[in-house]
Amino acid sequence: MLTFPFEAAFDDIQEDPERYVDAVFSSLESEFLIMPKGAGFIEYSVFERGYEALKAETKEFSKFEPAAVLAATLREPIAIVVLRAMLGFTPPEWGYATTQRTGTVVTQGFVRSLDRKIRMAPETPISINGVAKERIEALIDTACRLLTESVPRVDADQLHRLDKADTRHGVESISNLARMGVPYAMLLYERFLGRPFAGHRDSVSELIGDSLESAIEKVLSGAGISFRKTMRAERVEGFDQTPDFIIPSEFNPQIIIEAKITEDDGTARDKVTRIQHLGELSLAGQPQGEPKYEVIACIGGRGFGVRREDMKKMILATRGKVFTIKTLDRLVEHTRLAEFRTK
Repeated sequence: MLTFPFEAAFDDIQEDPERYVDAVFSSLESEFLIMPKGAGFIEYSVFERGYEALKAETKEFSKFEPAAVLAATLREPIAIVVLRAMLGFTPPEWGYATTQRTGTVVTQGFVRSLDRKIRMAPETPISINGVAKERIEALIDTACRLLTESVPRVDADQLHRLDKADTRHGVESISNLARMGVPYAMLLYERFLGRPFAGHRDSVSELIGDSLESAIEKVLSGAGISFRKTMRAERVEGFDQTPDFIIPSEFNPQIIIEAKITEDDGTARDKVTRIQHLGELSLAGQPQGEPKYEVIACIGGRGFGVRREDMKKMILATRGKVFTIKTLDRLVEHTRLAEFRTK
């Protein structure tokens, strides 16, 4: 039966760290197939309403008249999101292209705010007056022009962003695909280029990490342990890299916890480097070699299961205090957290 590093003496870990790497790897789980929806997630039925509104006002995508498209967005605001999906742009990219083509300044903040407002309340009419009206009209005008123009020629070693199955030949491409359905091989190819759910995955990345932090909070609160959970990009005196949790407080740090879920090995490596640095800080100025605070790593995701050498570094930097979602229920009993337990 495998022994986890948090169950072993540090001398034993130093003698044979490889066996403890195997133990941590055995408990790592990946949930990359499942993502939280999060606030602002658009169900297909809502997206389809915007699509149908746009289809009706453009005569089955054969005529992209800005006034008609604007009418569709007023009736179904989600049509703006559909229009952006047809372009294949991010909100800031659409804003930038609009500013360049029309001379109307559409700031990154405005277009991001508009996109989020629609996603949060897709059935609520958007305010279209003053500067907002001018900017929305400019966005729609730019989209109509881009979608009706054929893709310009580029060098052989370049690829135009609108060189897609539905926009390659302007209106002709869009209306043809709308009538006949998208060829499956082309759909798969474009999905391959764009990564499935990429935009949504990026938008909920913090929520995925929050699930682990919430589980840690539950363990600490359940044991009656005082703790300080830090905020993103917060500065805490004494730490050039602020840890995720400090126990009992930043004024008397005795234990620090770093938490991370990642499916990417590069991100995992960055976290390992961060934990190593915290381990070094804990030993700085300690004459007997005993750390002034305990460093704990709580991890999840397949990213941490790629490089054995990185896992070995993390185990040594934390003196074995590496926990996964599977072993989180043993967090208190196998660390100095037990000293702060009140229930």
